[in-house]
Amino acid sequence: MQETSIIISGFGGQGTLFAGQLLTYAALDYDKHCTWIPSYGPEMRGGTAHCTVIISDEEIGSPLVRYPSAVIAMNLPSLDKYETKVKPGGFLIANSSLINRVIKPEEFTALFIPGNEIAEELGNSRITNMVMLGALLQVMPVIPMDVLKAALKDHMPERNKKYLPLNFEALDAGGKFAAEHMKAAV
Repeated sequence: MQETSIIISGFGGQGTLFAGQLLTYAALDYDKHCTWIPSYGPEMRGGTAHCTVIISDEEIGSPLVRYPSAVIAMNLPSLDKYETKVKPGGFLIANSSLINRVIKPEEFTALFIPGNEIAEELGNSRITNMVMLGALLQVMPVIPMDVLKAALKDHMPERNKKYLPLNFEALDAGGKFAAEHMKAAV
């Protein structure tokens, strides 16, 4: 059985919950079993927010994850909380725009990506979550990118459809960064 667990964590307002929800929609559209468990503090914007996504070929026994296959850490508190939880052989994708320390993983692979800077170069810092998600799917292709893009198109509210091309660019930019930097690390 192939089961992948992913935690996406950051400040409220960084789109962590949306990124997880999008990944879940894509998994459903790809005929996978999945769970999505959001968690956020009472502050919403500025408070902590994270979600857990599990994608599996078979039924999922429990939605709880202690040691995820992958973590996207959008900020330093998220890195502090989850870096020791990544499963051996897993991936940590960290937003170096908001993280000012390095780690030396021994049992998992880490990729530091300047998510905010890449998003700002594309014209909107609010798409940092898509940059990070694109990087994750490059290093851990649990869902094909075209399936994720189709899910984004199908499940995005009508009022936001004008941002689809920018979101697609952000996914591609994150994937490109990961491909170039993971190759250099090997």
